[in-house]
Amino acid sequence: MKKSLIVIGVIALIVLIFFLSIRGTYNRLVGLDEGVKTAWAQVENQLQRRLDLIPNYVETVKGYAKQEREVLIQVTEARAKVAGATSVEGKIGANNELSSALARLLVVVERYPDLKSNQNFMRLQDELAGTENRIAVERRRYNEAVRLYNTKIRSFPTVLYAGMLGFGRADLFQAPEGAKEPPKVTF
Repeated sequence: MKKSLIVIGVIALIVLIFFLSIRGTYNRLVGLDEGVKTAWAQVENQLQRRLDLIPNYVETVKGYAKQEREVLIQVTEARAKVAGATSVEGKIGANNELSSALARLLVVVERYPDLKSNQNFMRLQDELAGTENRIAVERRRYNEAVRLYNTKIRSFPTVLYAGMLGFGRADLFQAPEGAKEPPKVTF
């Protein structure tokens, strides 16, 4: 009888330790998952800021560079894709396309010295450059949050039950293909 109680006590202690371990891990995963979502919300906040600046920027350039219609259309179309994207992957892809179109637009701007002397344009360009820097910072923070989360769900013993608890890998915000090459604009 005494041995049975000891065995039951040891089993109960093991079950309690296991339960507390899973509860602690679950709560940590929830916190990391929320960190990823918060970091993504900050990325979206800065992406929205850029979307709001682009129409003014494009209209200012239009007044000076009427023959650069194709590049302006590409920027406008890329902006529309960003606004219509619904998934994280779709938003990342659309924003990478928009970044590429904006880079081509900046190359076009270099051909118009009068445009660069326009105060409104210079203010918009500074705002856009500042927003691009903010986006880069938020992307880095998002990727760090994703790294911490993904590391946790792939480490032992969490990997044994993270999937069963509904936690899967999060995607990093990666640079688009060809990002290392300068934009090419032909006239």
